[in-house]
Amino acid sequence: MNLAVIPARGGSKRIAKKNIKLFAGKPLLAYSIEAAKASQVFDKIVVSTDCDEIAQVAIEYGAEVPFIRPAELSDDFTGTTPVTEHAIRYFQQQGDRIDYACCIYATAPFLEASYLRTGLALLLENEDKAFAFSCTTFAFPIQRAIKMQGGGVSPMYPEYIAKRSQDLVEAYHDAGQFYWGKVGKGYLAEPKTGMFSTHSLPIILPRHLVQDIDTEEDWFRAELMYQAYVQSKHSNDD
Repeated sequence: MNLAVIPARGGSKRIAKKNIKLFAGKPLLAYSIEAAKASQVFDKIVVSTDCDEIAQVAIEYGAEVPFIRPAELSDDFTGTTPVTEHAIRYFQQQGDRIDYACCIYATAPFLEASYLRTGLALLLENEDKAFAFSCTTFAFPIQRAIKMQGGGVSPMYPEYIAKRSQDLVEAYHDAGQFYWGKVGKGYLAEPKTGMFSTHSLPIILPRHLVQDIDTEEDWFRAELMYQAYVQSKHSNDD
């Protein structure tokens, strides 16, 4: 069985009720649920939450909420991997066999179903790999970063500051959308296998489909990007 787990904790501090706040007319969480449904690769789509209000929205948009997340997994310091593993174990205790699980962030309105399908397909094709996750390129060479110092600035990597962009190795970062994993080889493996290592496959997204939403400024930027993205898709369809 393939399981989608969407962590959506209540009590967000920087953006009040972020997971269910209306984003371009719909609760933010709805986009992740709809992308998971559209991918048609999941037997169950579950929202893991500690909040009754979020649970109601999740069910309204077609996800399951078979449990309320325990308090020890609902603080500000718990990562999404323990939350995903909790959901996997819950269904195993119900007698279900979970082969592949995918943690999908609730704050990913640009998530496309096709990339979820690609992630699963790559894991199926590569028996030696444990995870597949979304990533994208940095817009600017990280080797030419600067830092604030002594009332002015200095290069973080002086040896690279004068080099041309095309002479520097391109860098990538986690896109914060989804994390596929084989259950036995990845999520519940012992000893633990980290996500960002050679046993993980990158699913490379275009930068226009990636935007963190952690602050009000992020939210404003993401809505502008989304509106432009939707208009572009409609123009192409016409």
